[in-house]
Amino acid sequence: MARTRDYDKEYRASRRPDRRRANIMRKRARRKMEKRFGSLAIKGKDIDHKNFNTSNNSWSNLSIMSRKANRSKQPKRK
Repeated sequence: MARTRDYDKEYRASRRPDRRRANIMRKRARRKMEKRFGSLAIKGKDIDHKNFNTSNNSWSNLSIMSRKANRSKQPKRK
């Protein structure tokens, strides 16, 4: 029997302050790279945080990668 999704619960979970902050920092990194390399250079690509810390938006920590490469690079979850 299929479970029904609780969309209200999912929405509340996405609005937690820590998740919101992480999302804001990822957007800042994308804007920073777009300003330096242009929007065409990052179109369809992800901004990679080399040390997996999204709050560290220093130039040495950011790189442009394909979506497939970036998502396969992520550490295994416990």
